[in-house]
Amino acid sequence: MELRHIRYFLAVAEEMNFTRAAEKLCIAQPPFSRHIKDLEQELGVELFVRKPHALQLTEEGVLFRQYALQILNLVDRSTEEIHEMKGGLYGTLYLATVEGSAPRLLSEWIAGFEKLHPHVQYNLWNGNSDDVVNRVMKELCEIAVIMEPHNAEGVESLPVYSEPWVAILPKEHPLACRAGQTLEAEELLPYDLIIPSRSSRLDEINGWFADTGRLPTIRCRMAHMLTAYELTRQGVGISIYPAASGSLACYPDVCVKEIVKPAVTASYVLIWNKSHQLSHVAQEFVDFVRTFYIKI
Repeated sequence: MELRHIRYFLAVAEEMNFTRAAEKLCIAQPPFSRHIKDLEQELGVELFVRKPHALQLTEEGVLFRQYALQILNLVDRSTEEIHEMKGGLYGTLYLATVEGSAPRLLSEWIAGFEKLHPHVQYNLWNGNSDDVVNRVMKELCEIAVIMEPHNAEGVESLPVYSEPWVAILPKEHPLACRAGQTLEAEELLPYDLIIPSRSSRLDEINGWFADTGRLPTIRCRMAHMLTAYELTRQGVGISIYPAASGSLACYPDVCVKEIVKPAVTASYVLIWNKSHQLSHVAQEFVDFVRTFYIKI
């Protein structure tokens, strides 16, 4: 068994698609699929259930994936430590992040960390909080930035930033035409809203209106701020997102107002899997953030 076969297997287990996994690794699909078959023959089991339009891990595949991750982690850690003996911190940081202010925060940290450790490389992935937590728990990345609330068991978290919620409105909307840069949540009740797709966000936003005895009209639920912003530009509804989304407002046909009653904030946390021993480079990165970049 070769390390490349383990890496190929993990790529398929992550993408759940042979074509995408081969493209990700820049390998032609026929030899790539053959290597996976060779691995299965060596192990004497099928690692994947192959269906016409779907792929899933077998019970043996799930178990082998756990060992494969441990093997590569051990290889990476040993390589990093040997390199460090010769010339400082080496290795690859596998990171994941949500939208909003998280990319800016992560970029600031990487820029500062890179000055101290110029040999470190970075592999970044973007998604919503639920997807990011899933990647951390499956050890597909070591460190991530998500938005609260989260209820993931086994996750260590470090608060790093908070920002207010805002309403993004079409420029000609009655609330946009009113004087002032703030509004109260109750003023949104007559209008269609576009909100983040996470179920916890729906519960949170509904809670803003508890004192009114009414619920808002949710027209769309979107995972990505940019799509919500474009829907607002087209007059579909008012987008309700953390303040970082306001930075998208580069067109004159929208305006942004902070929601001040109730005074609601979105909080960001740095997370990692508490049951997984962080690599040396990942631990150094967490310590760096904890020491120099805590912003609450």
